[in-house]
Amino acid sequence: MADLYDCSDPDQREAGLTAAALALSRGDLVLTPTDTVYGVAADAFTPGAVGKLLAAKNRGRNMPVPVLIGEASTLVGLVTTVPPAATTLAEAFWPGGLTLVVEHAPTLAWDLGDAEGTVAVRLPADDITRDLLRRTGPLAVSSANRSGRPAATSAAEAVYQLGEMAAVVLDGGSRTSSAASTIVDCTTPVPRVLRLGAIDLEALRAVVPEITD
Repeated sequence: MADLYDCSDPDQREAGLTAAALALSRGDLVLTPTDTVYGVAADAFTPGAVGKLLAAKNRGRNMPVPVLIGEASTLVGLVTTVPPAATTLAEAFWPGGLTLVVEHAPTLAWDLGDAEGTVAVRLPADDITRDLLRRTGPLAVSSANRSGRPAATSAAEAVYQLGEMAAVVLDGGSRTSSAASTIVDCTTPVPRVLRLGAIDLEALRAVVPEITD
């Protein structure tokens, strides 16, 4: 069973972040809050760890794992070029519930699934997860639930579904909504919404009018 840390307590939060970063460096999984739902995290650059994540969720390689970053500037290091629409959307909605699909740099030594040269990237608006990301660098993170089940909105729900698969749980309290992030594909000339979630189409079109759904 995973070690659980109550991040409302400053000492436990620090201990939990240290334990989580160490666990991730070993290739283990960590359950962590985000600004949308709870997530299950793995080191993005350790294929075996990403494989554990997919197996824990009972999810196939045809559904690649998104990547969370701690700072918007990190995106530049993950891609060959940042499309103008991606820059505009990131400036408007990051940190927050927007995931951008971009073409990743071919030199990156990671395997997130059958992504065909693309990666889904998000900068979360959650202090706990961003503190963790600043210690670890980019993490492969998916919602903390078995495929086909509701996404976990509390540490208890995350533990119920995936606790046996994780080494560390960071308890950041309950999330107020189960809405997942909105996903926008920026790899095509006209950006396209792949999934509507925390950010609606009207808000997206207010900054990128040509976006399609």
